[in-house]
Amino acid sequence: MSITLDRPIADRTVTAVLNYLAPVQGRPRTYTFPPPNGEPRSNVLPEPHEVVIHDARRAGEEFSLDRQGFAWINAPTAVVDFGNEAEIRETYYPESEEIIRRATGADRVFIFDHTVRRRVPGQEDYRDGGPRQPATRVHVDHTARSGPQRVRDLLPEEAEELLKGRVQVVNLWRPIRGPVLDSPLAFADARSFPFEDYVPTDLVYPHRVGETYSVRYNPAHRWFYVPALQRDEALLIKCYDSETDGRARFVAHTAFVDPTTPADAPPRESIELRTLVFHKPRA
Repeated sequence: MSITLDRPIADRTVTAVLNYLAPVQGRPRTYTFPPPNGEPRSNVLPEPHEVVIHDARRAGEEFSLDRQGFAWINAPTAVVDFGNEAEIRETYYPESEEIIRRATGADRVFIFDHTVRRRVPGQEDYRDGGPRQPATRVHVDHTARSGPQRVRDLLPEEAEELLKGRVQVVNLWRPIRGPVLDSPLAFADARSFPFEDYVPTDLVYPHRVGETYSVRYNPAHRWFYVPALQRDEALLIKCYDSETDGRARFVAHTAFVDPTTPADAPPRESIELRTLVFHKPRA
């Protein structure tokens, strides 16, 4: 599924700072809980770079999960209160499964978690027991290794059969209230990313170690965002694809400070779902 823009529309851009991965000794890693004595919470340090970010609404392109690795869609929701966990699971999960099934042509969609983010100025993510904060470094949620491992971890009895077909990890990202003016999400055209720019990075939980990609800076990277995203719109972001035939497999993304954001804009509130997307092997 993709959105094709009417023509002609002039491209519009903003220039903003994105936080890439600074050179690091050893393997990058971040603890999601208080680390062992003497260990820093993270050795992942930001390397800020000023980049041009294109307005996807005006970029004059057609966007799709298999081409650039992301898309934005019209996706009204029946959810009234995203603060209600029961409503999220009973209403939003089935809605989202159907949205992703239509967008990908999948045989099965399995939602394995969701995160609600409410920006609190000055608060760091994973600290003080407060709400999750926008992720402000360039990253990809899964890797060539952790994508299949997620299937084995979550669906162990079915995993080997499911992994015979095409498997994707697709996130669905939506404003809880819109339009989003504060801390919008930037996402990169996967075609502009050489694979060597992705850096495997450990995300350490109390009972497991996940793997994500941090990203080295490359001036060839091409960035987009959807300004003023509304509550009845959503972003689809591909974080892994088992296919290696040239289509987009991973999409780097990050929240960023938009220099055009009004001073009185309300702090961003959003919800993201992470899903495993399965396709049966084709004869």
